Amino acid sequence: MEGSSEPPPPAAGETFSKNALKRELRNKQREEERRLKEEEKARKATEMQSAQPKRHASVKDDEDMEPTQYHENRLKYLAAQKSDRNERYPHKFSVSISIKEYIEKYGGLSDGEHLEKIIVSLAGRIMHKRSSGAKLVFYDLHGVGFKVQVIADARNSDLDETEFSKHHSNVKRGDIIGITGFPGKSKKGELSIFPKTFTVLSHCLHMMPRQKSAAAADTANVKKNRWVPGSIRNPETYILKDQETRYRLRHLDLMLNPEVREIFMTRSRIISYIRRFLDDLDFLEVETPMMNMIAGGAAARPFITHHNELNMRLYMRIAPELYLKKLVVGGLDRVYEIGKQLRNEGIDLTHNPEFTTCEFYMAYKDYNDLIEITEEMLSGMVKELTKGSYKIKYHSEGLDKDPIEIDFTPPFRRIDMIEELEKIADLSIPKDLSSEEANQYLKDACLKYDIICPPPETTARLLDKLVGHFLEETCVNPTFIMNHPEIISPLAKWHRSKPGLTERFELCVNKHELCDAYTELNDPVVQRQRFAEQLKDRQSGDDEAMIIDETFCTALEYGLPPTAGWGMGIDRLTMLLTDSQNMKEVLLFPSMKPQD
Repeated sequence: MEGSSEPPPPAAGETFSKNALKRELRNKQREEERRLKEEEKARKATEMQSAQPKRHASVKDDEDMEPTQYHENRLKYLAAQKSDRNERYPHKFSVSISIKEYIEKYGGLSDGEHLEKIIVSLAGRIMHKRSSGAKLVFYDLHGVGFKVQVIADARNSDLDETEFSKHHSNVKRGDIIGITGFPGKSKKGELSIFPKTFTVLSHCLHMMPRQKSAAAADTANVKKNRWVPGSIRNPETYILKDQETRYRLRHLDLMLNPEVREIFMTRSRIISYIRRFLDDLDFLEVETPMMNMIAGGAAARPFITHHNELNMRLYMRIAPELYLKKLVVGGLDRVYEIGKQLRNEGIDLTHNPEFTTCEFYMAYKDYNDLIEITEEMLSGMVKELTKGSYKIKYHSEGLDKDPIEIDFTPPFRRIDMIEELEKIADLSIPKDLSSEEANQYLKDACLKYDIICPPPETTARLLDKLVGHFLEETCVNPTFIMNHPEIISPLAKWHRSKPGLTERFELCVNKHELCDAYTELNDPVVQRQRFAEQLKDRQSGDDEAMIIDETFCTALEYGLPPTAGWGMGIDRLTMLLTDSQNMKEVLLFPSMKPQD
């Protein structure tokens, strides 16, 4: 009989040994136990499947849908809700504590501890959702780089079980929610909030990209293992990886990729540090016009616009320099401006037509003072952001290559432009750089070293190409390239001991210009002459050469005190301190071609 423990009787004439009988009995017992276990397992699986609410299938179906169908379904769901828009999109939710503060305040609770008498209100975006039966739903709630678990239990909710199940079946990843509940930790020790009320404040109508486990873990622990500026980032952990999508949909990029958020927080800290540094030196922050009658202050191609009321053509500013120096003439001895410049030029890894600079002007100082100020500002900034180091790691050759180390320890290296260029390139440049002889010599030098200088081949452009090829390539650590010729420095004051040169420096880091500064030219007669020389280059076809700004020259006639001026690109500095190889990474909304 099936299941009996009695051994079968031996056949006629057959005998069993006692050991053989025991063995056969044990085998049959094992088979019976295995069968019973499988039946019990199948029974439990059937019960669990029947107990699962229908919404689980719909959640799975949601994730398998085409994005367009998902979007349409979400719109239909909202349309089917009550007509009162105030319920679908509440006007306000009273948050009593931020997620960051919540973690700091209740992170020390013991495993399994609940503070049911304490009620708090949190809000944020749902990035993960997982269910455990009809009465228990887990969420990951994110806000400003921090994350806390939500354990929605029907036993704690103000909804009955049917309403609870229906309500949470329609909560999707990406929704922004508001929760009122009590703090606690799960039995496994994860800080959580146990909601009594659970309100969807804004619906995410698009399917959120699915996070992979490693990336999800990185997202959850971004504050535990916080990325420090100057260290190496790891874009491989990004959930949204496609660059084109990231730059066009920056809101989604910030939502999904924690390190991207850190880049722009670091950018903000850089600007705050500069403001604090200059404010401590008694500078006054000012604003100057974005539209000018003359595009002055730099050698660049401007954007052109039209003012309807005044019926005149205006230029978007390429630099605030001339306005800021007018303010120094007016008696504001120390002024600075942090703002956008617009230049109608190319886009590449280190250039964008719209970019941010800081410029300051300091009366009664010269470029030697600016060298000390630059070293103090940048070394102090790097040390503060990296929490104690002057050195940063940077992937100068791309993320697939080993990073280099850039050392901002002061003092920085200093080289004389013409002397160093002649030494490295084995040149003997004519002293009179305004002569035809000098122009031809530089043309021949570029030809000799296969350096391409697109027309027009003005002396200034040829010299700039040679400096970029020979000198900037040696400037990995911060290096001051000093004492530029007058012919390429129309706004800088003549050098007091080196004829034909100016008291100017460019700070180069990682082979790129970062700062430009000089003792300001304050002789109005010489300034007009310099502008006239630039006009010759413009007539030769160089549309980036400066034109005469008569209003500025007139302001100089009222007397500009001895002044030192300085400018720095915020975007390039942010690239260095965030290990970003593309300027688009540090611009929230970079210039992009329109999609078809």
